[in-house]
Amino acid sequence: MAARASSIGPTIGTEVYSDLITGTPERIVAFDGAQAISAREFLQQVHGVASLLGSAGHLLNLCEGRYRFLVTWCAGLVCGIPTLLPPSRAPAVIVEMLERYPDALPIGDDLFDDGIQLERTPPGYTALPNPLPRLAGEVPRLPASLLAAIGFTSGSSGPPKPQRKHWGSFCGSTVCNAEVLFAHAGAGCHLLATVPSQHMYGMETSVLLPLLGGATIHTARPFFPADIAAALADLPEPRVLVTTPVHLRALVESGLSVPNIAVILCATAPLSKASAQAAEAATGAHVVEFFGSTETCIIGHRRTALEDAWTPYADVVLEPQPGGTLVSAPWLAAPVLLHDLIEALPDKGFRLAGRASDHLEIAGKRAALGELTRRLLAIEGVNDGVVFQLDSNGPVQRIAALAVAPNRSEAELLMLLRESVDPVFLPRPLRIVEKLPRSETGKLPRSALIHALRQTGGEDK
Repeated sequence: MAARASSIGPTIGTEVYSDLITGTPERIVAFDGAQAISAREFLQQVHGVASLLGSAGHLLNLCEGRYRFLVTWCAGLVCGIPTLLPPSRAPAVIVEMLERYPDALPIGDDLFDDGIQLERTPPGYTALPNPLPRLAGEVPRLPASLLAAIGFTSGSSGPPKPQRKHWGSFCGSTVCNAEVLFAHAGAGCHLLATVPSQHMYGMETSVLLPLLGGATIHTARPFFPADIAAALADLPEPRVLVTTPVHLRALVESGLSVPNIAVILCATAPLSKASAQAAEAATGAHVVEFFGSTETCIIGHRRTALEDAWTPYADVVLEPQPGGTLVSAPWLAAPVLLHDLIEALPDKGFRLAGRASDHLEIAGKRAALGELTRRLLAIEGVNDGVVFQLDSNGPVQRIAALAVAPNRSEAELLMLLRESVDPVFLPRPLRIVEKLPRSETGKLPRSALIHALRQTGGEDK
């Protein structure tokens, strides 16, 4: 079994090639709770599904099953067909994807979201057979220049934008991810992920680490704490939980006993030091937080319970800019401008200072949405919350807030916020809701926040 991912392969002409999967044919790639799936079986199924794809220009991989997503994505790679990774699998988003990419083949396992049968299938939809077809074939050797996927930004700071990802880029970034993981868990670890494979964080961990990092992935995608604990018990040590702050908080607060976990990987939203410390105390695991984006993939990490600063990967260069941070990395074809503001530290680490769009200036005073949200969450009785900016046609920046605080009133929250927040930055309106409109990965798209505010009778104009 490979101890680390590799981005180095033979060069033919000027092109660099590398294997689709590392390790021996007997290496266990996936585990479904009862049956282990070897690399040999996996490759047979990849070649089998590849025979079903025809001449599609793109794949719209709608597989709910984690393993079937993995097989189908790799089948597309074998055929040279890139996979679309939409920010959501909502029916309207699927329609938009197919309008934008009319040569795309929608393919899936007839399950949608939380196991709900598809009520209406997109035009040209192909349902994968059960069991998956098998064909003999060699380990595919892929060129670094192969367009492997097109990801889309989450929409939390604007309309989703396409991001083209090539095979060589994925290979290069996976080397860094694997080295961080193995430093905490050792090689040959067993992963359980609560995040969807279609999300870039899910791709990097639940898809690429099993392919290129020698890890084994559990095919389940549990949501509730009891299901997470049960799936972890299926796996041998060392165990790794790939999750989000929302799922991690629910697991810790459940008080459930879980098997020994070596590492908890966390991303998609800010994780507080207190939450990381609580998770480490409850599970005995090292909580490693990843920092990255759809545009760049993961570029840094920290053990949040012990560290405030982030450590960038070797050869990643971060250059502060007036509107964000310019990121250069060996796996990026060109520098990428992120809207995250950073504070560079003498030891080459960095601290996050929010996003350029999160910084407010009202009546000559300055604040950041992230800090205002932190103040809201610090109030006793607030289980979840967010402060966000409303559209404004005038020069004044207006902010609103949603809070999950079943035993508090809106007036109480504003009064308590006033103790730590300048009055000009008090969110108006502030509404109490049953839950925040989080995506599958815990993100809060601004459009969903505006819609939720409207549902409460709040005004956004």
